[in-house]
Amino acid sequence: MPENKSRPPQDQPWENGWAPDTSRAPGTRRLWLAGGMAMATIIACVTAIALSERESDGDSAAASTPAADATVPGLISFASPSGTAPPKGKSGLSSEKPTTEAPRRQNAGTPEPAPDPSKSPADEAGSPTKAPKPPAAGTTWRSIRSVNYPDRYWHMSDGRVGLDRVRGSESREDSTFQQVRGLANSSCYSFATRDGRYLRHRDFVLRAERNDGSALFTQDATFCPRDSAHSSDATMLESVNYPGFYLRHKNFVVRLERYEHSSLYLADSSFRLVSGLA
Repeated sequence: MPENKSRPPQDQPWENGWAPDTSRAPGTRRLWLAGGMAMATIIACVTAIALSERESDGDSAAASTPAADATVPGLISFASPSGTAPPKGKSGLSSEKPTTEAPRRQNAGTPEPAPDPSKSPADEAGSPTKAPKPPAAGTTWRSIRSVNYPDRYWHMSDGRVGLDRVRGSESREDSTFQQVRGLANSSCYSFATRDGRYLRHRDFVLRAERNDGSALFTQDATFCPRDSAHSSDATMLESVNYPGFYLRHKNFVVRLERYEHSSLYLADSSFRLVSGLA
């Protein structure tokens, strides 16, 4: 029976007569294991890249922009810039084309219709004025007295009409006017002096001038009567070519001013057409 010899200790191979195996390098199994893991990792990466490229190709064919969640687990992906137009809707850029046209002015280029003497613009704005009173037939001599200054009348002086007190026969004559049918509108009034001149507004001041036969003169010399809100027996005189502008006295000068809804304006623009003083 062969004798079993124990293997000499390997910590001292030369002293015990044992030589190490030099047929393979030390750690060969570890190298093979590491190499196999590296190959597996490379194969996995290549496969994952191929799959991601295939999926991205399919997504780009189906839509112009890639989906936000089309990423491969374990890999960091970056969105590529898209050349498509921004979507419509609210954004930092306007989707509407800018316009270079200036806003059109209302009723631009069209003539305004002639004012209707039966209805004042002040009526539409809530003014207490009403339809004009019919003028008296034939020749009528009138003196125009102020409502809030009852001792003062329209008085012609140096071609202008002021609000003055009566001081004698000459003053009475200069404070008496012939009331006729309106030169520009027969439903309204015009006022003539004894020497044949007419009262007209020019530069918004009431004056006595000769009729030159022009359309401007006839309109400047025509005034439409309106009921006064200040006094029931008083009259307001509205310009036929400046609707909404009424004759009033200011600093004792009779002038044409735009309607104001104030007690002072209503008092200053209210007059009583009484019988002529002369």
